Amino acid sequence: MVGQRQFDERRTLDRAREVFWLKGYGATSMQDLASASGVLRGSLYNAYRDKETLFLRVFDDYAEQFLADAAQALAQPVVDQALRAFFDFTITSMTTGVPTRGCLTTKTAIDTKADGERIRAALRDLLDKMERLVHERLSTGEARSRLAIPPAEAARVLITMTRGIVVMERVYQDPERLRATAAALIDALLTPVDPGRRSQTG
Repeated sequence: MVGQRQFDERRTLDRAREVFWLKGYGATSMQDLASASGVLRGSLYNAYRDKETLFLRVFDDYAEQFLADAAQALAQPVVDQALRAFFDFTITSMTTGVPTRGCLTTKTAIDTKADGERIRAALRDLLDKMERLVHERLSTGEARSRLAIPPAEAARVLITMTRGIVVMERVYQDPERLRATAAALIDALLTPVDPGRRSQTG
């Protein structure tokens, strides 16, 4: 019927995400996406018009799930635990698979063929929302009392670090090295808990 997908869209988008994530936007062709999804290339064009539009549909779903998982990690009751859980989530995400799949956001950001304004806007939107999530977590009284710099600055530094460790993962392929680096930054941003204060509130 006109206006209806003649294929399982959820399955198609999931397969397309896997291809984009592994190969990168520029190296992925519509034929790659058709082969992975089992949907004819013509049907993909009819449904999404072009590769960029299909990628943006995939990235929208990816961003929504990524932010939900990041928010869950940041919900830990103590700020140290929250930030470590946040980095553990991001590192686990980028080191999943054989070979490791890396980070879809950063992989796309450095892809010279992914230079369309709609793609750049989608990447900025995700990073801005990630920064807001971290900023909100660092704006609690418990977190503010331990931060070495204002919450907004700390949030920006932490999100910038998530982009840097993506590159380091590509070079060293050592998740524990990434976690140690993240832990060092967290320790630098947070003052230690006063033992006397801990015993009073415990």
